[in-house]
Amino acid sequence: MKSIVCSIVPLLFAATINAQITDPVATEVWEPEPRHITFNEDEVPSDAIVLFDGTNADAWQHGDGSAVKWNVSDGTMTVVRGTGPIFTKENFGDCQLHVEWSAPTEIVGEGQGRGNSGVFLQNKYEVQVLDSYNNRTYSNGQAGSIYKQSMPLVNAMKAPGEWQKYDIIFKAPRFNADGIKVASGTITVLHNGVVIQNHYELKGTTPFIGLPQNPAHGDGPIQLQDHGNPVKYRNIWIREL
Repeated sequence: MKSIVCSIVPLLFAATINAQITDPVATEVWEPEPRHITFNEDEVPSDAIVLFDGTNADAWQHGDGSAVKWNVSDGTMTVVRGTGPIFTKENFGDCQLHVEWSAPTEIVGEGQGRGNSGVFLQNKYEVQVLDSYNNRTYSNGQAGSIYKQSMPLVNAMKAPGEWQKYDIIFKAPRFNADGIKVASGTITVLHNGVVIQNHYELKGTTPFIGLPQNPAHGDGPIQLQDHGNPVKYRNIWIREL
């Protein structure tokens, strides 16, 4: 009986207050006013941090801090096999990340061996990059999957050589002072404008082998993976949320 009363009282209170409001102006909020942003010809928001605009890889580095050894030419950045992944020099938390990528037109291999790379949030949570155009592999490892955790709702791939767009909305997990996770991270992914991950709640990291882990951490870099395939990237920007 006590729980029923506790749940009814707030409803009655809200109904009473609502009944007393007769002027629509009473529920209008004017301050603060959302700031206005603009867009350039590539639709990059004016408040975004540009991570790669096709001219140089200055925002990136390899794990040892060395300059990027991937091939930067013709407005794109292409993975060079064996050089290793690259990481943003800056660390990020909650964010909106835009990444455009293209799988090689020369089809080599199948499954995970075809056009493989990855976008890692905070260097721990991977959104898979893979040529999943007429290329079957395990569903939670195809393009747009949260690797080994969540398969995409649909396969929105264009053909190899065409440009794919990822728009990723990421809310980082939270940890208390004792290193215990108190709130899970979430990821929403749009692939070529189609929602393929809908506010997915992360179980933890996305390892190749084993189950997700939840080590305490703060902000971290964005990683682009070297998986041995010459995947191209362009037009990468991020907005901190």
